[in-house]
Amino acid sequence: MPSPQDPRKRPVRCPICGNTAVEAYRPFCSKRCADIDLGKWFSGGYAVAGRDEDEGDGAGANDEKRSSDGDKK
Repeated sequence: MPSPQDPRKRPVRCPICGNTAVEAYRPFCSKRCADIDLGKWFSGGYAVAGRDEDEGDGAGANDEKRSSDGDKK
């Protein structure tokens, strides 16, 4: 039997307005709040942090550069 502190039994709050979430729109309380959230993603209101250009993934970091005549530098 789940305890009263079981996180599955706590009401989920809508991240947009704070009202109790509705199962049909979970984690939101309504279609309106779900659409507001989607609009924030589309407009760039939310962003996932990326790496700086100079950090790179290392691919090509050790590649040898060639001059226009094909000689290695």
